[in-house]
Amino acid sequence: MTTVLEVLGQIFLLAGALVFILAAIGLISLFDPYTRTSAVATAAGIGVSFIVVGVVLIDPSVSNTIKGVLAIGLQLVTSAVGSMAIARGAVLTGHEFEPGTDATELHELHDPDQLPKSP
Repeated sequence: MTTVLEVLGQIFLLAGALVFILAAIGLISLFDPYTRTSAVATAAGIGVSFIVVGVVLIDPSVSNTIKGVLAIGLQLVTSAVGSMAIARGAVLTGHEFEPGTDATELHELHDPDQLPKSP
């Protein structure tokens, strides 16, 4: 049984590494900060989760399982919040959208005349 868990753990580690490699390729080839943010958030959420699950499978114990669940939960929450903050920062600084992007809902944020005035 231990050998099966170790093999599964190695598979999860390789899958996590593959997610990070694909995200790195995405960072190089994607064309605007919004799609790059998506690549980073995916790598942070899925890649880290795969790696943590792989480590827990290689060295299974109750304490490692609890730590793994906490690490995955916190990583999923913080990667989502961080990626939204980066994308919102790009919108608020007036970064141009790629042609064909439907940003009608963000128009009031993207248009400097529509931004709230500070007191």
